[in-house]
Formats: sequence, C-alpha cells, structure tokens
Amino acid sequence: MGRYRHLLHIVVFMIIVGLTLDMEKNPFTPLESPVIMETVKTTDPLYAEIKQKAKKYEEPAQNAYIDKVWKKTPGRNGLKVNVEKSYAKMKQEDGTFTESKLVFDQTAPEIDLKDLPAAPIYRGHPEKKMVALLINVSWGEEYIPEMLSILRDNRVKASFFIEGKWAKNNAELVKMIAEQGHLIGNHAYNHPDMARLSNQSMVDQIVQTNDILKAITGSTPKWFAPPSGSYNNHVVEVSHHLNMETVLWTVDTIDWKNPSVSVMLNRVNNQLHPGATILMHPTAATERGLEQLISSIKEKKYKLNTIEKLTEPKR
Repeated sequence: MGRYRHLLHIVVFMIIVGLTLDMEKNPFTPLESPVIMETVKTTDPLYAEIKQKAKKYEEPAQNAYIDKVWKKTPGRNGLKVNVEKSYAKMKQEDGTFTESKLVFDQTAPEIDLKDLPAAPIYRGHPEKKMVALLINVSWGEEYIPEMLSILRDNRVKASFFIEGKWAKNNAELVKMIAEQGHLIGNHAYNHPDMARLSNQSMVDQIVQTNDILKAITGSTPKWFAPPSGSYNNHVVEVSHHLNMETVLWTVDTIDWKNPSVSVMLNRVNNQLHPGATILMHPTAATERGLEQLISSIKEKKYKLNTIEKLTEPKR
C-alpha cells in the first residue's frame, strides 16, 4: 500500500511540474484573451479612424423599378464598410488608413425584380459594368458547336433562347448548351408573331416549349424571349403568370444580314453600355466574329454573363 501511495505522489508531482513548465513557456498567455484584444483594438486610433470615415464611403441600395422607356429595371446592392475586416487588413499591412484597403459588404435593396408587376426587361442596371449575350435559336445548328467552343475558351456564359420545335429536333445540341453552363431560355414553339395570338395560343407556345426543354435539360426555363421581339401587354402578362420574365434587347448585331466582322463589331461597340443586352443568332457572321466581339467587350472592362446574372442586384 505504501508503495502505491509513493507512486501516486510521484505522478501528482510530475503533473504539477508539467503545468508549471507550460505556464513558463507562455508567460503572456492571459494578455491574449478575446476581451483584452477587443479593448486594444477599439482604443486603436486606426480603428477609430475607419469607424469615423465609414459613412463617407457607404452607398445606399437602389430598388428595382419600372422605367418609362426601359420598363422593368433591376435594382443594385448598396455598399457598407466592414469596419472589422478593414481594420484587420490595414493593421496586417502598414497600420495606416488606406482607402483602397477598405473592405465592403453589399446590402440588398428592399424591392427586387420579382416584386414588380409584369413588364419586359430590356437591360441590366444602368451602372452595372456587365453585358449579356442573348442568342436566339430557331435555326443555324451547324454554327453552334464552334460558338460553344469560343465561349468556353473565353470563359463566357451566354443566354440561349431556344425554339421548342428546334429543340425537339436538336436535343443533343440543347444538352450540350446546358452542360456547358449557359442559360437556357424559351423562344416559343414555332417562331410565331406572339402579339397576334390569342391568350390561350400564347400559353400553348410557351408551355409546350418549356415542357420540351425541361425534358431535355431537367430544368424549366424562367426567361422568355418573344420571336422577332414582337409582344404586347398580353404576352408579358402570360409570361408573368407562368413565373417567367420577358426579355428583349438594347443592342442588335443584325447578324442575320451576314455583315462583315468589322461592321458587326462597330455596330456593337458604338451602342455598348452598362447593362447592355446584345442580340445575336447562330449564323456564319456570328461564328466568324464572336471571338473578336468578346475581346472587344472585355477590353472596355465589361464583364459578360447570363441575363440572370446581369439582372441580379449584386455588383
């Protein structure tokens, strides 16, 4: 019994020595507590300066609205300085206030596109440095593989609005478009003049096409581009009732006229603007000029993305 008691004393002694040594290795450990560190930060003149100047750099969010000319117009997120992250970034570098090192959070608007009544969409937010390529497809299947290759090589996502009848006959191409991450939209079933149809025929054109595209891709389109841009209030109301947005454009390549590459580029460049929607088709002219068109847009510091990304309030 005495032997076990002796061993127990040795074990307890070793534990005490170990704890003592550990404390000696980190004599300042208590100073690293969150409460003390928070106090040091909030009394730092740099932290106070960032907090004081934060309001100067904030921008309020802008609500989506209906413009008299451009109809349904997306909102835009606001900006708010993240004081904590800005402080950490500046402190890590040189410890002085630097405007370019401010870190911002985005704040959402109160009214989004989905909150607005039925109206067509022509463009993204007029201050958003992004454009969308809208590719209406009801013919031209021979040009699509090369166009997809160019889009892939340039890391660009486009919006393909596909006719139902064409999709039924070219299911593999539709799958290829979807698998490469492009947006698939609805372009009616057989390219009618939507404005001349009865309400029931409008519904049939859109729903039949949605059913075909869903059967091929697994997803129901949320975006509708009326053939030839022909629409009236009934078309937009029907689309809205089907939980879809009606999309038009602000820049037309007129590629169906088979222009030269330079003519097509000049036409787009002369009309390019923030939030632009650029109409094109699978044609020989687009196949020839697509790569140069993308390069030209990027040189002007515009991003290219789908109509969905273009109309998001995210900056």
